[in-house]
Amino acid sequence: MSKVVTAVLVVATLASATSLPARAGDGANFAAGLLGGLAAGAIVGAAVSQPPYAPPPPVYVAPEPIDGPPCYWTHGEPYWDGYRGAWIYPRVRVCE
Repeated sequence: MSKVVTAVLVVATLASATSLPARAGDGANFAAGLLGGLAAGAIVGAAVSQPPYAPPPPVYVAPEPIDGPPCYWTHGEPYWDGYRGAWIYPRVRVCE
């Protein structure tokens, strides 16, 4: 796709450059054209030179072995939190 865009830009540039008459000036037009051409060339060159993105391969990690009894999380004894103004149900880890 980027090569097609580049080809279209080249054809459009050449078509517009040949349709304008040549005339002498004070050099300001030359400097503006030179800087604009360098900027456009840098942008198009950077877009064309990028390799296609390939995501890294997935990483699979085995679960950690269980050392000991199975544990689970449950709600603990509720308590009143005066700062929040609400009952708090803490989480408690239970191992059997």
